[in-house]
Amino acid sequence: MVERSLSSPRPGNRHRAPWRPMLLLQLILALQACSARPPARQLEVWTLQLSPRFDPYLNERVEQWEARNPGIDVRWTDIPWGAVEQKLLAAVFARTAPDVVNLNPKFAARLASRGGLLNLDEHVSPEERDRYLDGAWQASTGPRGTFGIPWYLTSRITLVNGELLAAAGYRQPPTRWQDLPAFAEAVKQATGRHALFVSVAPEDSTEILESFVQMGVKLLDEQKRAAFDTPAGRRAFAFWTDLYRRGLLPREVVSQGHRRAIELYQSGDLALLSTSAASLDSIRTNAPAVAARTQVAPPLTGPDGSANVAVMNLVVLEQSDQPEEAVDFALFLTNPANQYDFAKASGVLPSAAEAMVALRQDVRQARQRLTPEDDVTAQALSAREASLGALESARVLVPADPEIKQLQAVIYNHLQQAMLGQLSPEEAVEAAAAAWNRHGQQSP
Repeated sequence: MVERSLSSPRPGNRHRAPWRPMLLLQLILALQACSARPPARQLEVWTLQLSPRFDPYLNERVEQWEARNPGIDVRWTDIPWGAVEQKLLAAVFARTAPDVVNLNPKFAARLASRGGLLNLDEHVSPEERDRYLDGAWQASTGPRGTFGIPWYLTSRITLVNGELLAAAGYRQPPTRWQDLPAFAEAVKQATGRHALFVSVAPEDSTEILESFVQMGVKLLDEQKRAAFDTPAGRRAFAFWTDLYRRGLLPREVVSQGHRRAIELYQSGDLALLSTSAASLDSIRTNAPAVAARTQVAPPLTGPDGSANVAVMNLVVLEQSDQPEEAVDFALFLTNPANQYDFAKASGVLPSAAEAMVALRQDVRQARQRLTPEDDVTAQALSAREASLGALESARVLVPADPEIKQLQAVIYNHLQQAMLGQLSPEEAVEAAAAAWNRHGQQSP
């Protein structure tokens, strides 16, 4: 039995409640109003391995930008480092690419060379461009124009195991490549350990290529042909070959990457670690005893003192159907205020000049407030100071050429053959140059 309210009309009652037509009219009008309101557009943004650590920071910036741009919702997706190239190429092929993507200039240059990225010279004003450090901006500039807006930077510093340094009879580590062999020999004789790990694995770090440039080697000429078959190039090949053959580099540099360098340093088996200031946190966690013995020094460089700077940028896909909004979001995320906040939260360096000035001021003030017993903060400040100092003489040593990874593979493969005694350094240089030039003739 279904109970009914006394005020409810009976099923057979032909008299309807007077409010029902009015309610129906209001409902129709409301539905018409909803259907007249345009749906929000969606701006899709990808970043590289920033979640979950920076979720609060990025969510707040997304909310701020959406408030300034009503009617547009930002869909933010974070992609692992190792997956972004495959995912992005698949999305471009399927014409489902995001609007804005966080990339490094080397991969971005490949996309730009194929017409996949927006030419930002047509969308960014000179006043907006002047916010950024010149070297950082030039890192994302290619033959077709500017393909990326610089976001954050990292410059290398050298972490030094003070115990191994002292055992080798040194008070300070070397600062120039030319001084490394004598130091490496001293460390090996005194401790049986190695001074440095620099990977010659073709798919890993470009540090060997950067060292070539620091030693005065020109990698490519204006026609993209090999320019390293020169006396400087032969000296660079001989430098690394000699270190390896003398046992002054770990044997696995020919097969393993930078991660192995970190492992060796944390185990106390490496005197020097070329890395970023942010690495100190993980070393303190994983190897507190080694961290306590760690000193901070400038990066190894060539005769002119030039250090390398690594740039991460934001690019806009050519497929984007809202390029102006995409560029505006990239400029907003990389404005001086937002870059300063991100640098403070992450330990990276900003590419905006105004944010860099503010960061230097922060470091000076923190140094003035430092107490003698605060060793951890003092070490972190030293790393920050070394990183900022390196940036003063830093530049992008390896250009963002679309085929730079192929060039790296050619040079590293032939350098490996020299290290393993299969070729002389001179033969390896000549063979690498010939292989690269053949590659250039075969490229479309």
